[in-house]
Amino acid sequence: MAPVRRSGEPADGAGNLRWLMLALGTGAQTAACVFVYGIPYLVPQLRAADRLTLAEAGIVVACPTVGLVLALIGWGALADRYGERVVLGSGLLGSAVLLAAARATHGAPALGAVFVLAGAAGASVFAASGRVVMGWFSQRERGLAMGIRQISTPLGMGIAALLVPPLAERLGARLTVQVIAVLMGAVAVCVILFVVDPPRPPAAAGAGRAASPYRSAGLWRVHGASALLVWPQCTISAFGLVFLVDVRHWDVTTAGQVMAAGQALGAAGRITAGVWSDHLGSRLRPMRMLAAANGVLLAVLGGAALWPSWPCDVLLVVACGLTASTNGLSFTATAELAGPSWAGRALGAQNTGQNVTASLTPPVVGWLIGAADYPAGFFLAAALAAVAILIVPVAATPRATAETVETGAPSSTRSAAAARS
Repeated sequence: MAPVRRSGEPADGAGNLRWLMLALGTGAQTAACVFVYGIPYLVPQLRAADRLTLAEAGIVVACPTVGLVLALIGWGALADRYGERVVLGSGLLGSAVLLAAARATHGAPALGAVFVLAGAAGASVFAASGRVVMGWFSQRERGLAMGIRQISTPLGMGIAALLVPPLAERLGARLTVQVIAVLMGAVAVCVILFVVDPPRPPAAAGAGRAASPYRSAGLWRVHGASALLVWPQCTISAFGLVFLVDVRHWDVTTAGQVMAAGQALGAAGRITAGVWSDHLGSRLRPMRMLAAANGVLLAVLGGAALWPSWPCDVLLVVACGLTASTNGLSFTATAELAGPSWAGRALGAQNTGQNVTASLTPPVVGWLIGAADYPAGFFLAAALAAVAILIVPVAATPRATAETVETGAPSSTRSAAAARS
C-alpha cells in the first residue's frame, strides 16, 4: 500500500512557500476588493460625466457585485477541476483587461455592462484564493491562515477609500478605473508567475468522483449561518457612520476615522478568531460563541440607541469589529467540510450567499430605520445573529483528509483507511 498523504499538509521542503502562497492569495483578493468596493467612490464623477440620477448611479455601482454573484460557483468548479493558479491568474487578468476597455465606453449602460463582466471575471479570486490557502496549510494552521486571508476585504476597502476619491477628482471616473485595472493586472502577473497549486491527494485507481458534501445538512447550515451573520456586519458598516453623523452629530471626517478604527478592529478579530479555532481544533464552536456575542452586543446597542449618548459610540466601534470576526471561521469550515474535491464550488456557494445578503441588507435596513429609527435596525441584526446560533452545526466534522493510493483497492477499504487516518 502506498503511503497516506494528507490533503492540505505542506509538501516536503515547502518551508516558507506556503506563506508566499498566503501573501499572493491575500493580495489577489485585496486587488479584487479595491475594484468592487472602489466603484461607489466614483458616483460624483459618474453623475457629472454621464448625467445620471442617484438611482441610475446606484445601479452602475451594483454591477460588479451582480457579475460576482453570477460567476462564483462556476469559477469554483473550474478551480476544483483545473487548479487554482490558472483560475486565479486568468480571472484576475481578464477583469483587468475588461476594466481597461471601460475607457472606450460611452454612457452608463455600456459602462455597467463592462462592470458586470469584470465582476464576473474577478469572481475567480473569491473562489480560488481560499483554495490556495486551504491547500498549503495544515489543519492546525488553517484558522490563522484564513483569518489573514480574510483581512483582504477591509484592506481592499481601505485602499479604495484612500486611492479612488482623490484620483477620481483629478482624473475622472474612467481614467481612475484604468488605474485600478493596472493594479489588478500587476497582481495577476504575480499570480501567474509565482502561485503554485497546492498538493492534492492522488485519486485511487478506478475511484469515481467524490460524493457531494451537500448530501448532508452540515455544509448547508454553515452557508445559512454565515449569511445571517453577514447581516449584522453590513448593518454596522452601512449605517454606523450615518448614525454617528445624523444622531450623534459628529462631523463626517471624525466619524469616518472612527469607523476605520472599527474596520481595523475587525481585521484583528478575524485573525484572533482563526488562531482561537486552531487552538480549539474546531471552527464551528468559536463561530457559535461569536454569533452569541454578536447577538448580545447588538441588542445592547439597540437598547442604548433608544437614548443616544457616548456609550453608543463605543458599542458601535466594538460592533464594527466583532461582527466581522466570524468570516474566516465560516470559510475555513466550508472548505474543510467540503473536502479537497469540492472546496472550490463550496467556497463559491459560500461567497454567493454572503454577497446576496450584503446586497439585501442596506435597502431593507435603510427602509426599517426610516420607518422605525436606528434601534429597530440594530435589534433586527441582533435577532438574525440569534437565529445563526441555532443554525451553526457544531457537531459537523471535516471530511476525511487522508486518502490511500493503493491501486485497485475497493471503495470500502479506501473509506475505512481514510476514516482511520
